[in-house]
Amino acid sequence: MKLRVARHTTQLTPLISFYTTILDLEVIGDFKNHGGYNGVFIGGRNTGWHLEFTESTEAPSNKSDDDDLLVFYVSPEEYKVITERIAANNIETVKPKNPYWEENGVTVVDPDGFRVVIAIAK
Repeated sequence: MKLRVARHTTQLTPLISFYTTILDLEVIGDFKNHGGYNGVFIGGRNTGWHLEFTESTEAPSNKSDDDDLLVFYVSPEEYKVITERIAANNIETVKPKNPYWEENGVTVVDPDGFRVVIAIAK
């Protein structure tokens, strides 16, 4: 089984920067003018999952909720590196609605306003 999480955006370039610079994910593919859409696939090679962000002339109607989370479980070493990148890039952390995530990770907001949790894998 493979997993793709897809979202339409008007922030394609900032999203690419956020997910590659802060989380050290890779652009594993992209496409231009495919049925009027441009897009990018971001993830890790050969992991069985990736994120897809698309843009077109049509604006998205995404509505983020404080409980809508994209959670990345990382090693303690990766957690240290990512939280240092968050600080170095002046990305503000936010208080999660669910206290579990405050106790077990750090929460930030991506350029589309969606919450991303970085948690240490247990």
